[in-house]
Amino acid sequence: MKKIKIAIQGEFGAYSHIAANNLFKDAEVKTCATFEETFKQAYKDDSYKIIIPIENSLAGRVADIHYLLPKYKLQIHGEYFLNVEHNLLCKPEAEINDIKFVRSHAQAIGQCQKIINKNKFQPIISADTAGSAKELAEGNDKSIAAIASDLSAKIYKLKILEKNIEDEKGNVTRFLIMGKNIEQPEINREKKFITSCIFRVKSEPSALYKCLGGFATNQVNLTKLESFSVKNTFDQANFYLDLEGHLDESGVKKAIEELGFHTVTLQILGVYEASTFRQK
Repeated sequence: MKKIKIAIQGEFGAYSHIAANNLFKDAEVKTCATFEETFKQAYKDDSYKIIIPIENSLAGRVADIHYLLPKYKLQIHGEYFLNVEHNLLCKPEAEINDIKFVRSHAQAIGQCQKIINKNKFQPIISADTAGSAKELAEGNDKSIAAIASDLSAKIYKLKILEKNIEDEKGNVTRFLIMGKNIEQPEINREKKFITSCIFRVKSEPSALYKCLGGFATNQVNLTKLESFSVKNTFDQANFYLDLEGHLDESGVKKAIEELGFHTVTLQILGVYEASTFRQK
């Protein structure tokens, strides 16, 4: 049996790596330096799926992802919600009194301000959390700590000085599982589905109002609606939309048809089963 191949952004031990391990046991995981490189991997090789963070409950949406979705036109196969737990990692021989600097991604640094301020650590911003742990392991300076996952500590043989150091609990990241091939589940009245799309409104008065009218008249609930600018212009905007329901449901189909009538472009990103996390 062939292993499932997954591409992620970041080093081994990243939270995307944890999500991949939780979703696909014994998967072959490929690390990519950037989000765009990750998308390109699945675009060039349809045997790969990618696991991409799209939003965080504390930090909001992940930069760049919304621009890559219409560019590479990958399909969403599913979603996954991961509880993010940050840990303070150090060299095996180091103790808390040795630490003067802490390295991590900017979001992780921002989410762990209490322990940083309490110990008067000097932050060092890095590209990602697991990469910070890898750099720490490869260096010889025991005055530097890293904020990363417990998986990073295991992979890079680092010591966990303190677990769960985030300022606020309930730090959750939503990931999308995507691939080049369309994998649309059949409609099932006993299951809940999410349909996602990206559209661009016409540059005219009440354009967005007209686009959304069909969802109201057909009683379709929207769970997310975000705008992001079209590159090189201030005159138009793209919108990312998640709705509750399957594309083959009558109300959803009518709402999408009406949306298409009032838009310049409309791309269905995927129809997939809603995560049970949404029921909490």
